[in-house]
Amino acid sequence: MQHGNGDGAGIDRHLHNPIEDKLIPLEPLDLNRVRSVDDLVRAMGKTAFTGRQIGEAADVLEAMARDKDCFVVMTLAGAMTVAKQGLIISELIDRGIVNAVVSTGALMAHGLVEATGRSHFRYNPEVPDTELYEQGYNRVYDTLEPEQNLDDVEEVMSEILESWDHNEVVCSYKLNHAIGEHLAKRAKDQRGILRSAYEKGVPVFVPAFTDSELGLDVALNNRLRESTGRHKLRFDPFEDLEHFAATLLRQTRLGIFTIGGGVPRNWSQQFGPFLELRHRRLGEKLPLKRYHYGVRICPEPAYWGGLSGSPYSEAISWGKFVPPAEGGKFGEVFLDATVGLPLIVGAVLERLGKAKNAMPQNKEKKKSKQKVAARK
Repeated sequence: MQHGNGDGAGIDRHLHNPIEDKLIPLEPLDLNRVRSVDDLVRAMGKTAFTGRQIGEAADVLEAMARDKDCFVVMTLAGAMTVAKQGLIISELIDRGIVNAVVSTGALMAHGLVEATGRSHFRYNPEVPDTELYEQGYNRVYDTLEPEQNLDDVEEVMSEILESWDHNEVVCSYKLNHAIGEHLAKRAKDQRGILRSAYEKGVPVFVPAFTDSELGLDVALNNRLRESTGRHKLRFDPFEDLEHFAATLLRQTRLGIFTIGGGVPRNWSQQFGPFLELRHRRLGEKLPLKRYHYGVRICPEPAYWGGLSGSPYSEAISWGKFVPPAEGGKFGEVFLDATVGLPLIVGAVLERLGKAKNAMPQNKEKKKSKQKVAARK
């Protein structure tokens, strides 16, 4: 039956056949057919709303991981290490999926707590915050960071900074490399983001470095140096910017995997405009590069007006991303990252693992023979 609105509209509509129009049908999520995280995420991708977003984001992250010419930048904001998501990030680095990290300083500081064998604890809402302060417990939502943890981290930072040559300018990626080296030598039984980054040669940038416990540690060390008649350390954030830009400029294709938003997201995304400004204003002969892939997990809506909630489509207007019409692939999930990150990464790691295990037997034998020949 044709339904009109009283003025004849809709009476002559031609109803299409969705199969002939090649529309993609949705499928009921059948838990009886789910045997793994990947099974669940694939099934969610055939449903609707946030479930579909998770499935689509996993597909884009998988495409990034499989693209041998894609350099992946992971940006981190929010209390992800306090929320015990640090090993997921370490795993992405260890597997070679993430090639550079841009983070808040707080996230790295709390991750350093974890990487040196210390713990975070559940918050008891019956204890008032005034009492937590007196007891030396810093609250991060529903989790506690003991002040003693941060004092212990300061000792690690002090050891690293005291051995720093004052003639060498400090910047975040150099300092994070030094911290990672320290962890690799002194905390061999602990995993952590900065240790994995050091071992895999992945640079870790903290654009707003002074906005963190690590930044305060550097400030304290400089005050100590000054009070004892020594040269203060000089921190130059533009060394981070230039090293990041030079690193990305060498790549064939770029991908970005964003948790939250804030400074890490914007600082990473402004790479494209930075090159364009150098080309247009300074006359530098540079290729104009943009991100080909993008996956972001953030619950903030666009109507708050912050960058954290802005869609990738907006960033296309700034020259930061390749439009979908030109091959850009994006997945955006409006969800708490402590839910979305494990599901998406868990599914993708399963897919990559299956692909590796599915290598033809003769190919495995060929590789084995090559190794034997090399030893001879």
